[in-house]
This record gives sequence, structure tokens and C-alpha cells, in this order.
Amino acid sequence: MTPSLVSVEKVKKRYGDLEAVKGVSFEIQRGEIFGLLGSNGAGKTTTISMISGTLSPSEGQVTIAGEDVSRGSLSVKRAVGVTPQDLAIYPRLTGRENLEFFGTLYGLKSTKLSRRVDEMLALVGLTESASRMAEEYSGGMKRRLNLAAGLMHSPQILLLDEPTVGVDPQSRNHIFEGVRELNGRGLTLLYTSHYMEEVQALCDRVGIMDGGELVACDTVKNLIAGMGGSVIEIGTDAPANTEPLLQELRAISSVQEVEFIPIRGGEETEKSDKDVLFASGHSPMFGTLRLRAGQPNQILAAVINLLNRENAPIHHLDIKEPNLEDVFLKLTGKSLRD
Repeated sequence: MTPSLVSVEKVKKRYGDLEAVKGVSFEIQRGEIFGLLGSNGAGKTTTISMISGTLSPSEGQVTIAGEDVSRGSLSVKRAVGVTPQDLAIYPRLTGRENLEFFGTLYGLKSTKLSRRVDEMLALVGLTESASRMAEEYSGGMKRRLNLAAGLMHSPQILLLDEPTVGVDPQSRNHIFEGVRELNGRGLTLLYTSHYMEEVQALCDRVGIMDGGELVACDTVKNLIAGMGGSVIEIGTDAPANTEPLLQELRAISSVQEVEFIPIRGGEETEKSDKDVLFASGHSPMFGTLRLRAGQPNQILAAVINLLNRENAPIHHLDIKEPNLEDVFLKLTGKSLRD
């Protein structure tokens, strides 16, 4: 097996009596896009800071390409590129001058520096705007320049912290395309975002942090598969006593969970069919029938047949595939933006 590029081993970080990170361990393989998720206070930012070398662990060790990050060697510093959430560009320099400045800091000179600047400007779609002052750039253009600056020294791993915050759709697409192109060239990326759909679309594996601990780490596919199937939501009118119907639904093959959520308690629905009575003789109760099933399309006919037998009209039907946001909510009990 190919050695990992980044290894985080039993890392802890304490601030006095507060333990912000509590023995976290994971690895990032060469050539992958690894997502790290956590709501505010989860320990994600502290963990990223220890990977980048701006913080030292209280316990444990972070290594990049086998070298201890906390030793601060030049080779480790050259291996890491950082695109911070807070823009790290100079507004009174042009786009080209910004990249020339950052390239010079890493020892690039003359033809090599000029060639690298041109390459990075093209990557982020700023070639035509290279001679404009950065202060004249839109928010999205500044984000793209920020990305290019973190790549000037050709790092082995790029840490992307909220790279699409406040950007326009065009710039967001440029960043996405840039990330995929860089990864296609073999660059390893650590990606964090509050936009769950970005992480799901881009990342190979994801680590989820909560309360200073790593509560899950796996491929996106495996994390979503662990949710146990899709959710079918049916707006309908149920008998006052829903339990017999729910028991029959639970007996259908591949159905894992069933619940009925009334909208107005035991009141009659105000819809046009409110006078319909069920076979049980009870007045209808409007609400949502929610089922979780591994093969939703294969059980729909059986579910609909049971509702028809009860004279239960279907007002709406929706099948929701589980996603990474569902996983995060299940594991942490909160939204990523909490």
C-alpha cells in the first residue's frame, strides 16, 4: 500500500482546561481530495492549523511525507500550500504582481517565475485581468487569485479553507474546475466548506469532527450508504388509528422505518376530499407518511396499494436520496452551519 502523504496520529490540542481536539487520528493519501467537516467549535480549524504547522499539538504528531510538521523544516513548509478563508492578497498590487511576490518568497526567479505566474493565472481564469489592481477585482476573482497564490511554489498538498465563500457562480465554477484539474495532475487537497454539496461532489473521502473528536472517516459513498436507504414522503389522509396501517407497511420487504407525522393533530383535513371516510370508519387525519427503504422504487406499488385499500388519497409523493448533509446531521445532531 502506498504510504500516506499526511498522517495525523492521536493529536490533541489544549488551551488551559479546554481540550479543543481530543486524540484525532486519520490519514490523507497521495492524490486524493480529502474533506474535513465540522461545525463551529468542532475542532476542525484547530486540526487544520496543526496540519499546516501554524499550531503545534499538545500531544500526538502530524507528519507530511514522513516528516514531523512541528519541527518546521523547510521541506515540510514547501510541501504545504494554504488558501485561507481570509484573503491573503495585496489589494494595491496587480494580480500578476501578487503572484510574482508570493513566488519570489519561495525562491522562484526570472523565467521560471514568469512561467509559473502565467500558468497559475490561466488555471484560475485571470489571464485577461492580470494587469488590474487586486482591489478592483470582484469577490470571486479575489478568491481565485487567493487560490493561485497558494499554488505558486508547487506544493504536494493544498489546504483549501472555505474557498467559495461569497463568490459568484462563474468564479465558483472556475474554482471547481481548477480543483479537479489540479487533482488530475496528482495534487493532494484538503478541502473544507460549509457547502455540503461541494464536499460531496469533489471529495474522495471525508472526515467529520464534532466536539473535538473525529466521529466518522470514510468515502462519501460509504458514509451515505450507512444512512440505510432513501426516504419516501407521502402526503395523505390517515385513519385516526394509524398503527394497523403502519404495521402493514413495516412488513414490506426492505422497509426499515415508518412513521406518520400529522399536520393538524386529529382535526379533519381542509382539503376538498375532507369528507372521505376510511374503511375503518374513522375521520381522515392529514399528514406525511415517511418511510425509509433500501429499494424505494420497488416498494412503491405495495405502499400505494395499501393506501388505496384504505381510501387514503395521495396529495404528494417525494423520494429523497440520502446525502452527506443527512450523514452530518445524524452523526452530530446539528447542521454544518450551526
